Amino acid sequence: MTKNDNLRTPEKGSAGKNAKSLDLAELVHALGGRSIVLVGIMGCGKSTVGKRLAQRLGLDFIDADTEIERAANMTVAEIFAEHGEPYFRSGEERVIARLLREGPQVLATGGGAFMSEATRSEIGTHGLSIWLKVDFDTVMARVRRRSTRPLLQNPDPEGTMRKLMADREPVYGKAALTVVSKDVPHEAVVDQIVVTLADYLFDSEDTTASQTSVT
Repeated sequence: MTKNDNLRTPEKGSAGKNAKSLDLAELVHALGGRSIVLVGIMGCGKSTVGKRLAQRLGLDFIDADTEIERAANMTVAEIFAEHGEPYFRSGEERVIARLLREGPQVLATGGGAFMSEATRSEIGTHGLSIWLKVDFDTVMARVRRRSTRPLLQNPDPEGTMRKLMADREPVYGKAALTVVSKDVPHEAVVDQIVVTLADYLFDSEDTTASQTSVT
């Protein structure tokens, strides 16, 4: 069983850790220079939850799409419309690779970013990926609030979303950790991320220390 197989409850980890009692400075220290990288389908909460997570941990929050728009001096929708998706994805890879070298931070990526093998490799080296997993009904309710999603500008956005989720979720599952993004207050999801990080980072440290002591 991998770390990604263990889904936690909103406030307590596998060893009964509580988000409110954890030493957050110690948790950030355990990250080293790595960034916490949030991945998942559009509307899963990467930006909204990411901002609150960064605030909780005292880290900077960076939205990759915002950085791409700043670099191109165009919106994501404009880049898609004028240059197409392959052009956008190429720029996305370059921007994320640059951002990952500026950690530690909380980095929210676009829904398609983790599909890139090059980007997954960069994240594996310089970050710790967390998939915010969300169900179809929840994500559709969220994305309907915004009409600027380039991939949903068609007569059948629900069909498109179902296909995107079917195609992408097996790849999102390669993330180091998985947290379910339910329709609950954002702080509850942040709690869940914090205890999941603590389980992963502190358990890894304990394992390393144990292996060192017997060698």
